[in-house]
Amino acid sequence: MTRFVLTRLGLLVIAWIAASLLVFATLRLLPGDVAQVIGGVQASPARLAELREQLGLDRPVAVQYLDWIGGFFTGDLGTSALTGTPVAAELAQKAQVTIPLTLMSLLVLLAVAVPTGVFAAYRSGRASSRAISAGALLTAAVPTVAVGLLAILVGAGWLGWLPAQGFPRDGWQDPLRALRALVLPALTIGLVEGAVLFRFVRSATLTALDADHVRTARAQGLTRPRALLEHGLPGVGLSIVSVLGLQIAALIVGAVVVEQLFSLPGLGRMLVGDVGNRDLPKVQSTLLVLTGVILLIGALVDVIHRAIDPRLRSAAS
Repeated sequence: MTRFVLTRLGLLVIAWIAASLLVFATLRLLPGDVAQVIGGVQASPARLAELREQLGLDRPVAVQYLDWIGGFFTGDLGTSALTGTPVAAELAQKAQVTIPLTLMSLLVLLAVAVPTGVFAAYRSGRASSRAISAGALLTAAVPTVAVGLLAILVGAGWLGWLPAQGFPRDGWQDPLRALRALVLPALTIGLVEGAVLFRFVRSATLTALDADHVRTARAQGLTRPRALLEHGLPGVGLSIVSVLGLQIAALIVGAVVVEQLFSLPGLGRMLVGDVGNRDLPKVQSTLLVLTGVILLIGALVDVIHRAIDPRLRSAAS
């Protein structure tokens, strides 16, 4: 197990460095000039040259990359080219919205996908199962923006229970108001991604119902529901863990769209604005942090899956 963890960490570092090269190179290909954005259209060539020197844009590209990536290993994520504030401080502030939103979306995803997937598999072939499957297929096919607009229409319009947009200015000083502001966005992301996970849970449950050990349990006198509960669902749970990393990554990506729709001051909305303003130091650091988080979650899921699944441990030994 120790060898597997060390190997997984080594692959994580290699993937993260490769991602940093890709992010750095891709942003340099974008049109626009940071110095021009800061200086404005009336800036003289001398002023633009001065700004490029201040931002380090006049140095060789390789030196810019090494300075940037070296700062990560010392905790320095750089400074915003537009505001002059440390990127780490802005990321920490915006993460206070995005992290709770992602966690709430994960709870919605699991609450929607797991019970409906198991039920649809258990009732396979019946009208109720077909109706749930059709609803999940429709939800997965609908754009996230459309689901969000529908959530606003129902939750904030017809029912009037929840705010349609925005987040409290004082942040989490009033936890209830902050949580209410995240309910509709979390439902939007959770329902869309839950529809995707539903199909996987349903398939895994169908496989479990036809497994030999479940059939043996039923032959020994257990009812179908009890055999599924005691002998089938543990295997389904292991299968869910194996794809949970991908689902969490999808939740983080979904937050980029949803934060725009619901006017939430999170990482996704900040990233979209920074790309438009060509704040390259901030954009590249934000992207690399998000990439690192997704890679780390994937590695943790792999380790947890390896630890709780005896089949993987026995295969390795």
